[in-house]
Amino acid sequence: MKHILTSLILTLLSINFAVAASGDADAGKTKAATCAACHGSNGIGASDTFPNLAGQHADYIVKQLKAFKSGDRKNPLMGPMAAPLSEQDMADLAAYFSGLPHDGSSQDGGSADAGSTGSAAPAAYIPSPAAGKSLYELGDPSRNIASCIGCHGNEGNSEVLIYPNLANQHPEYIAKQLMNFKNKSRNNYAMNQFAGNMTNDDIADMAAYFADPAAVANVVPRRVTPAAPITAEVIAGKAKSATCAACHGADGNSPVAIYPKLAGQSADYLIKQLQEFKAGTRENAVMGPMASALSDQDMLEIASYYAAQKIATAELAGSEIGKKLYFGGNVKRKITACVACHGANGKGMNKAGFPTIAGQNESYLKAQLMNFKKGERNNDYNTMMQSVASKLSESDMTELAKYMASMK
Repeated sequence: MKHILTSLILTLLSINFAVAASGDADAGKTKAATCAACHGSNGIGASDTFPNLAGQHADYIVKQLKAFKSGDRKNPLMGPMAAPLSEQDMADLAAYFSGLPHDGSSQDGGSADAGSTGSAAPAAYIPSPAAGKSLYELGDPSRNIASCIGCHGNEGNSEVLIYPNLANQHPEYIAKQLMNFKNKSRNNYAMNQFAGNMTNDDIADMAAYFADPAAVANVVPRRVTPAAPITAEVIAGKAKSATCAACHGADGNSPVAIYPKLAGQSADYLIKQLQEFKAGTRENAVMGPMASALSDQDMLEIASYYAAQKIATAELAGSEIGKKLYFGGNVKRKITACVACHGANGKGMNKAGFPTIAGQNESYLKAQLMNFKKGERNNDYNTMMQSVASKLSESDMTELAKYMASMK
């Protein structure tokens, strides 16, 4: 009986070994291309929240992939990734990753001839704390990523009680939450927008920054903003905008203070407003009839034209009171800082639906804040503007409008 049990155990072990060894590492290398963003092309995780797969047991990798596919192990990223994999795919991937060196070095290094250099596997992405600081403080309007500093404060020390402190938080946790916002397993309109436009490298950079903000305290944040291209839509929109010129100016710089400047405004924001004027969800006696005659293509072309124009600014006095409210809000009165959505330079966030307000006509700015406060304008996302404006006094609005009009 003892011999029978021993033989049975050895047989089962040989079967398991055969299953684990049946994967094709070369085929797995090709299939692993989609895994590289998180786990690195050499099996070394791109950040501390992604496990290293290099040198991992093949059986373990297969077991986890099956669990992700079946839903026994839940993960919003790995579930969809594992769902289409066949057992052969899993075996191939496992064979590839299990054969990689634990340290991410070249697979050929140990067996290469003395005179051979071998071909090193590409290095995993090395997160940049300086890049993380720049993204945190300046955002990236070209990708519709807002600066974080307006809500979460200098080096993550939030002065607005409804926003969490990030200072002294585990950087791995920050990265995990950004990933959750990115894949929408954690819901927050603004954060879903911002994190959704971040790459995995951006998130790794942000985590690296918070690992030791003091280490890059003297680094000056940098950002490059691309110019708007001249497209066929821009050219067509110029002709169609002729009927808009009386109020908004030929180039979108309205000469009448009660009408908004459209020059340099994001096309997506302008399209949204035109659609809502047409639908009646934003009510206006002048713009309703104007927008009702526009097709979707008309709106695209007109918006593209104005977005490509340069806003005309003037040397205005501004307001220190307005500046303080814009950048810091008011903690005691639970007023959120405007910089969180409209940016340090007032250029807003395109895809997120937050408009450019820098250089806008002062009278128009104050009128819109008042409309939001009264509820006469209610086409803002999640009532964000209505909530902020409801806490502003008329004096606050005057000072804010003065400051925003003076921004360039």
